[in-house]
Amino acid sequence: MTESSPKPVPCPICKENDSAQPYKPFCSARCANVDLHRWLGGHYSVPAVEPPDNFSEPDHLSEDDDTFGDIH
Repeated sequence: MTESSPKPVPCPICKENDSAQPYKPFCSARCANVDLHRWLGGHYSVPAVEPPDNFSEPDHLSEDDDTFGDIH
């Protein structure tokens, strides 16, 4: 059985294959900071589906429902 070294993963910012250990998966502190700036600046986002304006919760999920009773 031969041991294979893990395939190098390119830096997500500059696409170089040289990932320095302290900055993985980035190749340098610069690329790590560029990624952080993009996150903090709102450049990355997770798509979400917003319910329509006329959406209302079903009656069985209302706040007045005492399904579980008092929990002590």
